[in-house]
Amino acid sequence: MTLPPSGNNQKSEVTQYLGLAKITIIYSSPDVGGREIWGKLVPYGLSNLGFLKSTEQNPSPWRAGANENTIITFSHDVQVEGKPLKAGTYGLHMIPGETDWTIIFSNSSGAWGSFSYVPEEDALRVTVKSAPCEHNEFLTYEFTDRLQNSATARLKWEKLSVPFKISVPNGDDLYIKKLREEFTSQKGFAWQNIVAAANFCATKKINLDEAMSWLNAFTNPPRNVKYFPLYNSKGNVFTAMGKKDEADAIMKEAINLPDATAGQIANYGRTLITQQRAKDALPVFEVGFKRFPTTSVALMGMARGYSANSDSKKALKFAQDALKVETDPAAKTAIEGMIKKLEKGESIN
Repeated sequence: MTLPPSGNNQKSEVTQYLGLAKITIIYSSPDVGGREIWGKLVPYGLSNLGFLKSTEQNPSPWRAGANENTIITFSHDVQVEGKPLKAGTYGLHMIPGETDWTIIFSNSSGAWGSFSYVPEEDALRVTVKSAPCEHNEFLTYEFTDRLQNSATARLKWEKLSVPFKISVPNGDDLYIKKLREEFTSQKGFAWQNIVAAANFCATKKINLDEAMSWLNAFTNPPRNVKYFPLYNSKGNVFTAMGKKDEADAIMKEAINLPDATAGQIANYGRTLITQQRAKDALPVFEVGFKRFPTTSVALMGMARGYSANSDSKKALKFAQDALKVETDPAAKTAIEGMIKKLEKGESIN
């Protein structure tokens, strides 16, 4: 029957994504209402509720909410407090303590409260420590400490917080699996999508051989697609593989491709500087200057290249030339600041 929630304990729901993994907690939210909660309304330890399976011989945990089971659903396998838990929907129960709490994930998720709880249906138990927090009139679940592949779920009620950490141990692998699926569709025909996927692999240093095969499918015969982003991505993958010579060779081709912009060439040069390869960076900036001699980006590339090689005098000249052609006020201000540094013999990298 569809009726208002018992005891005016409003039904609530919170969802958090950890990468591709979805976590949802559905619960009923009672209020404090001036009552003493911990150790009184919610007793410490297990309790005989005197109904259904809750007896002196089989005392019950707290339902971690009100009314029906609090339930938590994981779309993918996770770890809770470092312990593995399969994808699925679980009844969420807790054994309160003055400090230590036991969080129970039960395979039974359709019950009313904890009256029918039996430990034989446990999928997982973890122990956590509660902590004081600001007053929360209504029982609430939230997710904090959020990262790509982990977060902390928290029950908060009255002035107490009960946290438990959830992580997705194979979060990056889930993305790889999804990319493979997507590449069988129309998305796999766009080189821009291939570049994004390969760069993801390079950044994470995962699945590198397959990432290179994705790129080769476009850059090698019969397609022979020659765009800077594709070649730059191959350079990123080679770098992630630790293949410096191959990365340098492909990037030498990349900066000479017709679509390579002054900004793309300059960014590659700056990347080499951050890799402590100042001598290798200067020829890259020279290519940019040769191709785009009247742009402030190429001129500042030369300034950065000479500055990285401890030639402030030449760097200053190129920076001054860049200031003459730059029209954007913010960029002009930035160049002026770098000129002041070069006049003092300071690095601008």
